[in-house]
Amino acid sequence: MDYSEHLSLPSLLYDISVAYSDKTPQWPGDTPYSCGWAWGMTKGASVNVGLVTTSWHVGTHADAPFHVLPNGATSETMPLDVFAGDATVLDVSDVSAGDPITRTLLSDRLGPNGIPTRLLLRTGLSVQGGVFPAAWPALTVDAATWLAAGGLQLLGVDAPSVDARADTALNVHKVMFAAGAWLLENLYLTHVPQGTYELCAYPVLVAGADAAPVRAVLRPLAR
Repeated sequence: MDYSEHLSLPSLLYDISVAYSDKTPQWPGDTPYSCGWAWGMTKGASVNVGLVTTSWHVGTHADAPFHVLPNGATSETMPLDVFAGDATVLDVSDVSAGDPITRTLLSDRLGPNGIPTRLLLRTGLSVQGGVFPAAWPALTVDAATWLAAGGLQLLGVDAPSVDARADTALNVHKVMFAAGAWLLENLYLTHVPQGTYELCAYPVLVAGADAAPVRAVLRPLAR
């Protein structure tokens, strides 16, 4: 199967998901995706039954607070209503990899409409192409605090993390979770024009985990 075939949905929909696939690079040092077979028809079984090993962070996923907080809520607590509804795609691909995405930059580009309920940042540095980026632009803590205080409920990025690659404090995660906001990572937004869409990105119901896989789709709003 070609790696991009899973993107072929009807033209009115944008699939913004990255597949859980052995071609999708994992965070360096994390567990890669692999699919084996518990039962196989070629070995005499009546059905094929897959057996998957993966980090939840390989493909498109929603982080839970437990990912960065020892006593944080786990994946089954994610509120479904946050992951569906109007969402703004904002292009920040002109910000150099490794540079900050500041409050001033966001305020200028969001303009008079202000902070949306759901914001998806297009850095252009997705793992969709099969390469884990060396760096990507990430929010400053000040920018994250401003978004959270302004009512943001969901922050999504096409990069592997909302924090910078070398940042082990993960303060953007922590600011968002402290405000009751949620996170989507490893989106694929390169083919999506900047604008406002209807988002559907429900996390798979897995219990006790630090994150959950997501199939994320955008639909243009009726004009």
